[in-house]
Amino acid sequence: MSEKLKGYRGEGKKLLEKNKLEIWDIVQITTEKTQYEGIILPRIEHSDPNFINIKLENNYNIGVKVSEITEIKKIGKREASYKIPEKQFPYNKDLPNVKLLGTGGTIASRLDYTTGAVIPSFTPGELYSAVPELAEICNLDCEIVFEILSENMKPEYWQKLAEKVKEAANSGTDGIMIGHGTDTMSFTSAALSFMLRDLSVPVVIVGSQRSSDRPSSDAALNLINASIVASSDIAEVTVTMLGSSSHDYGLIHRGTLVRKMHSSVRNTFRTINNIPLGMVQNRKIKMFTKDYKKRSNSETKTLTNFEKKTALIYSYPGTDNELINFYIDKGYKGIVIAGTGLGHVSTTIYDSIEQAIQEGITILMTTQTLHGFVGMNVYSTGRELLKMGVIPGRNLLPEVAYVKLGWVLGQSNNPEEIKNLLLQNIAGEFIEREIPIAFNYNIDDLLRSGKL
Repeated sequence: MSEKLKGYRGEGKKLLEKNKLEIWDIVQITTEKTQYEGIILPRIEHSDPNFINIKLENNYNIGVKVSEITEIKKIGKREASYKIPEKQFPYNKDLPNVKLLGTGGTIASRLDYTTGAVIPSFTPGELYSAVPELAEICNLDCEIVFEILSENMKPEYWQKLAEKVKEAANSGTDGIMIGHGTDTMSFTSAALSFMLRDLSVPVVIVGSQRSSDRPSSDAALNLINASIVASSDIAEVTVTMLGSSSHDYGLIHRGTLVRKMHSSVRNTFRTINNIPLGMVQNRKIKMFTKDYKKRSNSETKTLTNFEKKTALIYSYPGTDNELINFYIDKGYKGIVIAGTGLGHVSTTIYDSIEQAIQEGITILMTTQTLHGFVGMNVYSTGRELLKMGVIPGRNLLPEVAYVKLGWVLGQSNNPEEIKNLLLQNIAGEFIEREIPIAFNYNIDDLLRSGKL
């Protein structure tokens, strides 16, 4: 796609081409009701093709519907500079050395307020220009591992990330941050939790819910909080994201117990069935538990083999045998079922489940309620599934179960060893019991009551 009309298609592109206009042209647009003056901005490729985006003099961006435009003419040009002015990131021998690995997302981007373009910023100097507070916390080194939408994450990328973490941890880096899109962040945090063995330093996955072109963006605060956790003694894979909508603090979540629970609010990440490991407020960490691994001088290792023929399916009314049979026919090695209630499925798919197990497919049961435990000894359906050979997943979240099953199948093809590994607490994914306050905890209330 031409950079001159980046993101434009359909009627919007036709109008601009007809009037020999390009991105960054300053235009005057006349409609039947009013007149606008502004800079033509780039658009997201999948945006509605029937609009022209411009940035007004008051710095607001608007979309003007093509069908309402009676005249559009060029009156000037102001092109964006995609290079962010860099300031030398200062080195302080008394501060820890932190590595930031980039995978994509909005966490390391900023707005060009002249043009309205969101510009990636990823060298230490660029980040220092955007978030100067980082220089008070650590010495920062940055590396872009890949640039993807988080929905395009896949096991090969987890494997590459794990190797990058191992390399950094074993070369003297004091802590590691991973910039990541939020939609699949909990999958990646679980994958790294299993793939990284004898982890010696903190690994903190961080992102942002609001892009940096919005006043309510959480990007800078999340990055500051993550750098503090990366400088701490918490030698685990964690997710550190905003804990309150008022930007008061960040929460530290164990990588195998965390989930994105809202599509858009800023404090969307929650620890499920437990409370978070701790919080970051005013650049200080308050831990809620002593049950975490601390940094050490051990050599970080990796076990990254992963069986990609692993499926995650949800039980629903009307589920039939064809669903399971598809995975049998395609040669899948493992299936995670997010069952109803305590781990149930319709009895109408017993035949295909039994056949799958007989053909060597491992089936791991979780609950789609998220909170609570699988309890397959309570009702006859659960007991019958256990008898067939379905493995209970205790409190595993469906996505964590998917990652764990794929990882376990990558380590062994021995059925007994597979079962033993699935039932073993490898990365803090199992808890002894659900914390009573975990279902509906409010950190502020717990702090005020003295329970934390």
